[in-house]
This record gives sequence, structure tokens and C-alpha cells, in this order.
Amino acid sequence: MRVAGGVALAGLGEEHARPWTAVRDRRRTEAWLLVLVVLIVVGGYAYVGLSMEGRLPAGLAGFAVSVFLLALVPHLAVRRWAARADPLFLPVALLLTGMGLVLLRRLDITYTARPDLKIAPAGGGQLVWTVIAVAVCIGVLLVLREHRWLQRYIYVTMAGALMLLMAPAFFGADQFGAKRWIMLGPLSVQPGEFVKIMIAVFFAGYLTVSRDALALTGRRLLGMRLPPGRRLGPIATIWVLSLLVLIFERDLGTSLIFFGLFVIMLYLATERVSWVVCGLLLAVVGAGVVGSLEPHVHGRVVAWLNPMAAFSPAGKAAGISEQLGQALFSFGSGGITGTGLGQGHPELIKFAGNSDFILTTVGEELGLAGVMAVLILYSLLAQRGLSAALLAPDPFGKLLAVGLSSALLLQVFVVTGGVMGLIPLTGKAMPFLAKGGSSMVANWLLVALLIRISDSAQRRREPAAATASLPPRQAHGARPVPDAR
Repeated sequence: MRVAGGVALAGLGEEHARPWTAVRDRRRTEAWLLVLVVLIVVGGYAYVGLSMEGRLPAGLAGFAVSVFLLALVPHLAVRRWAARADPLFLPVALLLTGMGLVLLRRLDITYTARPDLKIAPAGGGQLVWTVIAVAVCIGVLLVLREHRWLQRYIYVTMAGALMLLMAPAFFGADQFGAKRWIMLGPLSVQPGEFVKIMIAVFFAGYLTVSRDALALTGRRLLGMRLPPGRRLGPIATIWVLSLLVLIFERDLGTSLIFFGLFVIMLYLATERVSWVVCGLLLAVVGAGVVGSLEPHVHGRVVAWLNPMAAFSPAGKAAGISEQLGQALFSFGSGGITGTGLGQGHPELIKFAGNSDFILTTVGEELGLAGVMAVLILYSLLAQRGLSAALLAPDPFGKLLAVGLSSALLLQVFVVTGGVMGLIPLTGKAMPFLAKGGSSMVANWLLVALLIRISDSAQRRREPAAATASLPPRQAHGARPVPDAR
């Protein structure tokens, strides 16, 4: 006599095997994508040397080994501690980072040949910061085994974020017209890069608890349910804080990201258009007042309204920056396919060539095709984050994944919009591409959190999927029924 349901038990074994098959497939896909990324990045580095110096770069072998290890070590870490995570996070982030290293190497060659520009090479230092950033990513995957642990410390996180946000106003260094850096000896830190992640954590935790009160109360006016007065406190507080950052630190980019992130997460948590309307009105009023009164912000608005005025005698006398005008010339000269890597003149934008304006190097030398490829990579990274949000079974994980993805997209928007003349310049670093240790570490930390959320979501879905595939009696834990034979 055999046990009825033996087939079902065998089927259960198959269902338990299928998740592990899916895990192997994800990691295998990730491994092959990382191989392709290493080939692209090392090939681009070699091409820069051949194009600009007529020979292979002297440090090509060391660079290739470094990129290979930057792909291998985090891949092994993900395989060990986040095996069910989406396979695209790591390759896309590494490809963007590698492209940034190639572009910085291209700029370093020009800056070295033009000592009159007085710009120090940045490629070597950026590679060191990339190693540190990837190490931080691995450390987060090792220590943070469950993203819901962050929900326990949301108020501590917000207190730390506010301290970091206000620190540059009192202890920061004034560079390039804004006070967004804190000097620690020879190093400079941009707290705003880490604040965006900390604020996303706080908003996710706060809205998880308060979303019903924010969504279900209020009066209707003109077809919209307006938020109640006592619930306008959070958005008014965030509005005031963003204005203070804009006034005292003259940091337009951080202010836009800070306020925009809150409005996006608030709308997604409550599904109320009235919050978006209130947020946009407050943003327009605040930006209008500060843009009219704060000289540095006002100067950027003037340069944005008429970027070509900087090349006129009156514009030069008024001190209008010519960077935006040079950036528009750079994009225009690139056309569809670009002038070729190493064949443009990004040095005309001077120091900004390896900061937020590094995208103009892509536009000039790789053309519209290159810019679209870069923007698609950012969109793909954010899309996988939103996909992880859809799969996450807990509200905190959903909101956190949405917040992190939105923070990335907002920063890409304010940088891209600034250098293309869509909005005033913000001075924020292009994620992964531009020079900046703080930006690199913060963005790899963001990737680590998305990987953890994706892995946690898949782990929780697998037992439910296996149980749903069983016959009703097996799914409810009933004992097997003896077969009549």
C-alpha cells in the first residue's frame, strides 16, 4: 500500500525546487550581464587611450583587474546574502559607474594637457571611492538582513537627517556659490547625498502609520478632498525646511529633491491629488520668493532665462555664468552619434566638466544616442526598484522602494534638466557618473537597500506560491489519505 497524495508530495518537492531554480537563473543572468559590463567598461577605457594618446593606457591591466573585482566581489555577496534579488540592479549600477570612470579618464587627459585650467585629475580618486562605495554596499547586505528593521528607527533617522541637512549652513564650506559641503581635513562631504536616503526611510515609516488619517479625512472643494488643517503640518514643515536649505545653503538641487520626494511618497500613500496640488503651490510660491531675493539663486535663474547673454559684453560685465551656454553648444555639436569619445571639447565648461556637466561630455562625444542610453539605464534601475515595490508584501517596503527609486529619478531630472536648460542649474552630481565620493557611496547604499527589498519580497512570495500550488488538504496541513490499492 502506498500513500495517496504521493504524487502531491512529489509535486511539493518540485515546487520547492522551482524557487531554487529561479534563484540560480537570476544569479546566472546577473553573472553574464556583469561579464558584458566589464568588457564594455574596459573596452571604453582602452578606446580613450587609443583615441587621445594613440596608444593603450599604461594602467589598462590594473584598471581591468579593478573592474573585474568590482563585478565579482559584489556578485558573490549578492549570491550569498541576497540570492533572490533582481539580477539587474548590480549590472546597471556597475555599468553607470564604469562609464563615469571612463569619462573621468577622458577628461583627466585633457585637463593634464591644459595646466592653465588648474583642474586636478579625478579618475584615480574616483576609482578609490568606487571601491569604498561597493564595500559599503556589501556591508549593508551583510548587516541588514531584513529591510523592516529600519522601520524601528525612523525618528532617529529623521533626527540624524535634519542634523546633516543643517550642518553645511553652520560648518560648511562655500564652493561654487553653494554651501553643501562639510570639510573634514583634506576631504569634503556632501551630507545632502545621504539625507535623501534617510528622508526616504523616515517618510516610508511615517506614512505607513499615518496614511489612513491622511487619506480619509478633509473637506471637498472643487471636486478635490482637501487635507485637513491639522494634517497639513508635515507638508508645511517640509516646505519650511526646504526653503531654509535653499536660503542658507543656496542648494537648489537638494531642496527640490527633498520636497519633491515627500510629495511623491505622500501621493502614492494616500492617492489624493489634493496633496500634489498643495505641494506644487507651496513649491512655486517658495521658489518664486527665494529666487527673487537670494542673489546666488537669482543669478542661476537669470542665466537660465537667457543662457546666451553670458557671451555679450553686458552679460560678462554682470558676471553671468557661461556654463549653461557652453553646455547647449556642446549638446548641439554632438548631433545624433556624437563627435567620438575623446574628440570633443568639454574643457570649455572648465571645472564643471567632471561634475553635474559630465552629461554634456556624453552629449557632445556620444551624441543623442549616448544620452538616451544613459537615461535609459537610470530609468531601468528605477523601474526595477518600482517592480520590487510592487512585489513587497509590507507597506513599509513598498513605500521605501518607491522613495529610493523616486530620489534617484529626481536627482537625474534636476541634473539633466539643469544642463539642458529645462530648469535652472542645481549643481547636484549626476548619480554614478560624476566625480564625488559622497555621491558614489550614497548611490551604492541606495542600490544595496533596493537589492535587500527585492530579495525580501521574493523570499516571502515563495512559501505562499508553494502553498497555493498544493491540493486543498495538503495546503491546509491535512494528513495524507491511504490509497485504496
